[in-house]
Amino acid sequence: MIASLPLHLPDIDPVLLHLGPVKVRWYALAYIAGIVLGWFYAARLLRQPRLWPQDRPPIGVEQLDDLILWLTGGVILGGRIGYIIAYDASIVWTHPLDVFKVWEGGMSFHGGFTGVLIASVIWARRNGLDLPRALSLGDVLASCAPMGLLFGRLANFINGELWGRVTHAPWGMVFCNHFTPVDPATGLCLAGPLPRHPSQLYEAFGEGLLLFAVLWLLGMPLKKLRKPGLVMGVFIAGYGTLRILVEMVRNPDAQMLPFFKNVITMGQLLSVPMVLAGVWLVWRAIKTPELPAPAVTQPADNTPEAAA
Repeated sequence: MIASLPLHLPDIDPVLLHLGPVKVRWYALAYIAGIVLGWFYAARLLRQPRLWPQDRPPIGVEQLDDLILWLTGGVILGGRIGYIIAYDASIVWTHPLDVFKVWEGGMSFHGGFTGVLIASVIWARRNGLDLPRALSLGDVLASCAPMGLLFGRLANFINGELWGRVTHAPWGMVFCNHFTPVDPATGLCLAGPLPRHPSQLYEAFGEGLLLFAVLWLLGMPLKKLRKPGLVMGVFIAGYGTLRILVEMVRNPDAQMLPFFKNVITMGQLLSVPMVLAGVWLVWRAIKTPELPAPAVTQPADNTPEAAA
């Protein structure tokens, strides 16, 4: 019986277009697609008052344009700073100019999440949002976040990075093609010749498609956006749980200390507080009574008959 050959990473150039010295990368487009589609989906949610507590969206659609600028800055700065602090601080003194090359990869979700959280809190305070409306704003952002995660993980797959551990599963994949980086000492593909878990695709499905479907179900058909913080809590706890599970088959970053490779990965360590915080937000939202919709006042009847 002839053994089947393992799957190989498709020959997809991480650079979509070469425009002279300018390179348009799939990774950069993934961020743009996630932001733009999330923008449109958030606007759609905000245009439906019936979904929100007291039939009142947390912000107006016209305010969303300003918020998007804050969030874009938060996700880029937070994602890059978080990656450097948690995964590769040596880049600061070995290749300092590479710190600014965010279009080539090297972004941390946990750092980006922290950046978005800080930007959202500052924006909410500047715009006078009380706590319930701020939590509902978090629900809006959480509903859109899986879109960015989906495209980001697909871009990781195209880049041939963040591959999984060696596996004998029939869907195991050799992460080597004409574009993947090689070891400068040996000239061989960094991922090696053995098939590995396509962990980027696992995350694209779980953190992207599956989580989006769950949040859509909660927000639209079940109308759980009327419970401020619940959808956000499900997203935070759901992401943390899925990330912890995928990290079991995802290959640890090469620059990580042995403890973070053999005991608990950095991704798992950073995800545990997310699970706890998400569960607390869900518990709080369930325990908080839902405010009733404002009563519809009838116009005064000024007819002569009524006056009589």
